Amino acid sequence: MSIIQYLEDGKTNDPKSLHSTVYVEVLEDILTGKLKTGTKITEQKICNEYKVSRTPVREALCKLEAAGLIETVPNRGAFVVGLSERDIDDILELRTSCEVSAIKWAIERITDDELAELEESFEFMEFYTMKQDIDKMISINAAFHKIIHNATHNAGLINQLAAYNIYVRYCRPSNYTLPGYLDIVFQEHKEIYNAIMEKDTTAAVIAMMDHMNNSVKRRSMLIEKDTHL
Repeated sequence: MSIIQYLEDGKTNDPKSLHSTVYVEVLEDILTGKLKTGTKITEQKICNEYKVSRTPVREALCKLEAAGLIETVPNRGAFVVGLSERDIDDILELRTSCEVSAIKWAIERITDDELAELEESFEFMEFYTMKQDIDKMISINAAFHKIIHNATHNAGLINQLAAYNIYVRYCRPSNYTLPGYLDIVFQEHKEIYNAIMEKDTTAAVIAMMDHMNNSVKRRSMLIEKDTHL
């Protein structure tokens, strides 16, 4: 299985499943850099940290290894591999392709109720942009895209996009201080929203491509900015 399948699996399994809980927590630690590349991981260490028995830890580590995030070296143990820059670039490119497919199908299949949800989400986005409330905007941004994803009525695509967004949620830079960030992002979403409401597939694809490409550029700028702080 690919890293994407494993990322999604960790979030869609029964939340009461102990090994899934351990898996997701260790996954988040790897994606956020708490567990850095090269860090040695032992079952006992994870057991102690998360206060669980060896069985769920063993299962979680097996999944992480299969996903390529951990590597077992003979006679040495298991070490964090993490995601390379190439992995990151691949994930972002695939996410863009899926978002473009999603908006095409959403325009064809969106229901009146879903259009009403999208309109409400956009109105909240506009309000919190004016308030310059970045925390609310991050949440509403995710909701806005999820409405579009659900409007495709394509379970496979919805799950794939949910997987990519797990990566985005935990691996994006935390410093949202680029000049005019919220206003720029709002304008990009306005272009997407208007195209959907007008059922203009060509304009919607262009708007979504621009938004995704700009998101990648902003990520690079934020990483560079954080590096120089």
